Amino acid sequence: MGVTLARAAQWTAAGSGTGTLEITPWNKSLLNQIIKFTEDFSTKHPQEAAYVFREPLEWKTCLDSSAFGEGYEINEATVQSEAKDKDGQPLLILSASTLRVRSFDQLSRLLQIAVEKKLKEAQACLEANRDPIVKILGPEYGTVEGEDTSILHLFDKVEKESGLETQLKMKIILLLHQLDLQLLNSSLKQISQDVRLNPAAVNNEVNLLKNFSGQGEDTVLDSLEYTSDYMFSNGCRAPPWRQVHGEICYLVIKPHDTDPLYITCSTAGVFLNGGLLKGKDIDYERKSDLYKDIVTFLRERSPRFVENMAKQEYSFFKEPAHEKNYQHVEGAEISGQFQSFHDFTENRRKGKVFGKGKSSSAGSPGERSKPRMKWKSSGLSASQRPKSSSDKAPKKNSEEEGRTSTVPLTAKKKASGKSKTVKIQETSKCKASSSLEDVGESSSETDEDEQPVRRQEGNTDLSAEYWGIQKLAKYVKGGDPTATVIALCSMRDFNLSQESCQLAIKDTGCLEVLINLLDTEEIKCQAGSLKILKEISQNVVIRHAIADLGGLEIMVKILDSPDTNLKCLAAETIANVARFKRARKTVRQHGGIKKLVELLDCISVGSSHQAKDTETARCGALALWSLSKSAINKKAIRRAGGIPLLARWLKCSYTDILIPVVGTLQECASEPSYRLAIRTEGMIENLVKNLSSEHEELQMHCASAIFKCAEDEETRDLVRKHEGLQPLSDLLGNSENKQLLAAVTGAIWKCAISTENVLKFQEYKTVETLVTLLTDQPEEVLINVIGALGECCQEQENRGTIRRCGGIAPLVKLLTATNQALLVNVNKAVGGCAMEPENMSIIDSLDGVRLLWSLLKNPNPDVQASAAWALCPCVENAKLLLAMVGSTDDALQEAAAGCIANIRRLALATEKAKYG
Repeated sequence: MGVTLARAAQWTAAGSGTGTLEITPWNKSLLNQIIKFTEDFSTKHPQEAAYVFREPLEWKTCLDSSAFGEGYEINEATVQSEAKDKDGQPLLILSASTLRVRSFDQLSRLLQIAVEKKLKEAQACLEANRDPIVKILGPEYGTVEGEDTSILHLFDKVEKESGLETQLKMKIILLLHQLDLQLLNSSLKQISQDVRLNPAAVNNEVNLLKNFSGQGEDTVLDSLEYTSDYMFSNGCRAPPWRQVHGEICYLVIKPHDTDPLYITCSTAGVFLNGGLLKGKDIDYERKSDLYKDIVTFLRERSPRFVENMAKQEYSFFKEPAHEKNYQHVEGAEISGQFQSFHDFTENRRKGKVFGKGKSSSAGSPGERSKPRMKWKSSGLSASQRPKSSSDKAPKKNSEEEGRTSTVPLTAKKKASGKSKTVKIQETSKCKASSSLEDVGESSSETDEDEQPVRRQEGNTDLSAEYWGIQKLAKYVKGGDPTATVIALCSMRDFNLSQESCQLAIKDTGCLEVLINLLDTEEIKCQAGSLKILKEISQNVVIRHAIADLGGLEIMVKILDSPDTNLKCLAAETIANVARFKRARKTVRQHGGIKKLVELLDCISVGSSHQAKDTETARCGALALWSLSKSAINKKAIRRAGGIPLLARWLKCSYTDILIPVVGTLQECASEPSYRLAIRTEGMIENLVKNLSSEHEELQMHCASAIFKCAEDEETRDLVRKHEGLQPLSDLLGNSENKQLLAAVTGAIWKCAISTENVLKFQEYKTVETLVTLLTDQPEEVLINVIGALGECCQEQENRGTIRRCGGIAPLVKLLTATNQALLVNVNKAVGGCAMEPENMSIIDSLDGVRLLWSLLKNPNPDVQASAAWALCPCVENAKLLLAMVGSTDDALQEAAAGCIANIRRLALATEKAKYG
């Protein structure tokens, strides 16, 4: 609590004893959390609540003797509690407005008595006792200059002596430490919302954008330059009299599609300034809103920038998955942890020294970290990479086996007629033998995490948790089993989803020790280590480090353990680590896939062990889901007998296991053998059933599986037979979840290949809903929506529906798109609509025929073919247009004549181009 009061609370004056808490919303939130913790303390922890403080907490109270009742002895203005310590001294004394309290039980009762005054009482108590732990446990547990050393002192005491009082102190310290972390996490979430730029971040972003700028057609910008070449010692380029306003530098950016932009980069963000005045002066006045970085600013100002950025083989807009992923420390966990190491303490015995066995290249506390980008980083710096022969040899290209492509080692761009290469550095310190992947390893795997994120330079911004973990490291590295287990439990109290905590474990050498602990025979040490590894393996750098240190091989061995809990933890950790190609290969080569499939082969539903079996199967399915992104692993899962087991669990009703099971199936459905098995094992019925689930993630994976399986006519018939078309149509209403929408529209597209299904979609008004999705949608949704409309408009009624709902105009507009798959589907949809003369008139008035004709020159043969087919009904309708010229309706005559004239001009232009 002392750390929070010193670092997070807002005080009116500095120095202990002189300041008071400001009346701010944040302080009020802190006080309310402390009040709730204290009120619940006596009921949740009655034994610890009776502990008598070393010294009483003393403060001036606004309560008088009339507020006290049963359980207290009242003598005029003096109040004493009936509860007394072993020396007969009362645990609460009120005398002349001064209150002295000596136990948590009395504190809890006092807050219940205070009612509406409890906030004032808590504030007065904390102001008078700036480091309450000193009063509760003694001065040796105090916080010095915001640094909490109480946990370390506790470990020292545990090693020297044991007894009831020591155990009570241990539990109280851990509970207060947990409260401290919870309060600091709350403050961290608030602080994290205030993202401020610094010179290093701006310079990194400018340099990266320059690599993708130039005169070429595919470059993101024409140019980007600083207005001043002079850089001050602090990294700023703004003059000193502007630096006091937080300004860092000024840039002149020339996009391809707008006038030059003059922007200011400041600590508060990026904004448009007034540009250059006469001479070299700058109009510093802000002319736009604030943006968090340069890329965000340009996305709002230049459509061409966004379009060309999407073409780059590099991710600018996606932040690392583990960033800003804070979570509160749950109070319920601590009791179970207490019990685990309390039991261990009771059965203390001699143990070996842990953490000494494997050498590491995972880093040391003295290592300097590198600046981190706001977008996905290009990887570790060259100095951090091993110098091996594999660095010089290019990697072999892998075969395509899925729907996306791997992150390449180089991202190429054209500029000034020459090809430049921006090197994207390798990610982990892998062995030379691992640098060349199997040909069968999927080049389509989702390997976005192959680039570890760069870290901030220096250690000035490292959190208190970083240093706390660093101090715990020595107790994890060396000591008896009791100290090791206590240290592991204390480490779990930190917010391990926070990047600083994850990297602290790696930098201090704890990661190697955690992996070594997996090789011991102490189940509690193994379990504690796996629980930590499971949390921190969400970090890209940690995942690669675990693989480099041989952690996956040990986890695969643990899958043979008779302890079910250990097997579950190992499988979950494998699921996190196996998100990149080399890790998936390692698990397969060490026989992990067969062992994971065996986790699915549990006692059937309805047994007394149902809950435990379900959890075991869930963990196994999670790991198989990660591994199934490789074509070789998909075959290995099938050979290990995974398909019938997945089919069995697909019939259960537990969402927690259904999500990884269906996720694995939809990943494997790209293979024809799996599509056949999904159909013959009767899984389509269950996939359709789960489309009506309340969980959007489960719905998404079921729709994605149907999307892939509906390539086969028999599957499309089964979806209709099991009444799956209506729930698919209903899910179109959830347009906010784009991933779900992409999966659902894809399933509708493939199902609409069958005419019988199209007739059902007509009943459900699906076409009308699809037309509403033609605007303001990402490309992956548009491709599927237009693909579905292209199939549906083969029916005459649907062609009229598309026209009446206003769908012709957005379809024609999309003929100018650049995505090849989108163009193929748009051509088919426009060609289908053009079979109706009324639609043909609208298409021609929107210049659609010319656009189709121009697509015949597209270098993609699929686009050419679809454009040619789309032009066929346009030419056929010319006969109908001739008949319309003789109509008595003047407007119809004029439209028909204009359409014929356009077709004639296009034909003449083609002949002229052909014969010169």
